[in-house]
Amino acid sequence: MQRITPGVARPLHGIAATRAVEAAAAANLPAHTLMQRAGEALARLALALAPHARTVWVACGPGNNGGDGLEAAALLAGTRRRVIVTWLADAQRQHRPADARQALARAQASNVTFADAPPSQADLVIDALLGIGSRRPLEGRALTWQAHMSDLLQAGVPVLAADLPSGLDADTGQGPAVRATHTLSLLTLKPGLYTAQGRDAAGEIWLDDLGASQALAAVTPTAWLAPAPAARVRPHASHKGSWGDVAVVGGASGMTGAALLAAQAALHGGAGRVLVSLLDDAGLPVDPAQPELMFRALESLAPQALHVACGCGGGDAVRGALPRLIGRAATLVLDADALNAIAADASLQALVQARCARAPQTTVLTPHPLEAARLLGCTTAQVQADRLAAATRLAEQVGAVVVLKGSGSVIAAPGALPWINPTGNGLLATAGTGDVLAGGVAARLAQGQPAAEAARDAVYAHGACADAWPAGTALTASALARRVR
Repeated sequence: MQRITPGVARPLHGIAATRAVEAAAAANLPAHTLMQRAGEALARLALALAPHARTVWVACGPGNNGGDGLEAAALLAGTRRRVIVTWLADAQRQHRPADARQALARAQASNVTFADAPPSQADLVIDALLGIGSRRPLEGRALTWQAHMSDLLQAGVPVLAADLPSGLDADTGQGPAVRATHTLSLLTLKPGLYTAQGRDAAGEIWLDDLGASQALAAVTPTAWLAPAPAARVRPHASHKGSWGDVAVVGGASGMTGAALLAAQAALHGGAGRVLVSLLDDAGLPVDPAQPELMFRALESLAPQALHVACGCGGGDAVRGALPRLIGRAATLVLDADALNAIAADASLQALVQARCARAPQTTVLTPHPLEAARLLGCTTAQVQADRLAAATRLAEQVGAVVVLKGSGSVIAAPGALPWINPTGNGLLATAGTGDVLAGGVAARLAQGQPAAEAARDAVYAHGACADAWPAGTALTASALARRVR
């Protein structure tokens, strides 16, 4: 068993892939072995999380997830704790899984107390109501028990979810779901734990592969958890030209701040030089807060030598700049208003697709869900319903690397498995942080990283900076731009 912390690339297996791992592992084991191992793992972690717990409430569903909970309950009852099981199934029901029937018999033969209602007080809760086999929302008694879990959680009682919080979709991270302090993912890590509602529901994530490492290695994952960027050391014998020139094009009237944030992020992200072309007619001769930035008229730029971030605060004015930049920029990050312009113009879409076909791994799109929906011709709700699928579809449609921003940002590239970013938090929900990300991606492209790697690493660093933000201090985009490395 291991606690999962950010930093290491890890495979993520959705429902179908997890079923394949389970079948392959079970084929070489005596019946009921995997459920017994799951129960043992749950009981071990429960004792580690709440070693002094006297009363443990185990909420069990009718399927295999409930069977895991029943196995854990029987083991915990043997440690002289008061273990109370509330169970959603009828004891006479014959069509429940065979493993779950055997787990029930073991629990009934132990000192477990079966009750119709949960205890008013407990020292630890184990949520084993619904697993990957159910995609329906909690209802009836299960919904009532979820509310009681929430009350206990608010009172400081730890809630341990078996495999995933009940009600959470293992593939998409859609809820609503039980909110846990800890989740013990069994056999595999699931994508839904890391995106959409999963980040809030799962709490601290643990993994026990139940001894199925060989089966796990034989099944293709659904996605990957993004790793920390590799350390990069600059040779002494280098100069500003060694690290590329970034140009930020954006900042229409009233929105110059967005372009300046992207430019500052590119500068602090390691670009050798950063040029700024503001679409505001008034322009700026210099940024007193960041005098290293060099302001240039758009017409004077030589895009073929530049790594361009376009769209930050661009408004409608960015539309006229796009054909030249799409056709000629060495690498290109398309953000915000550039994406909106492309979504509304079939000729611009064709230019982007032609660019990506001609020069793969040179273009990154960084949409938030609404911008992605416009590009895909669907609704924001449809994008959010399956973020992995939406990001992958957009990457294949355009031919570019796509960063679908949000809780558990998804990085997708044509022909490759997507990555889910494990860093970041709600502090990033403030104006300008997306502009900072666009500048960070451009800086990494300028330093020679391929587009997918540059996007993945920039997203990770962006989120990690928020995770390390001083407690009690508001995160602002301008401060973030100076801290992201």
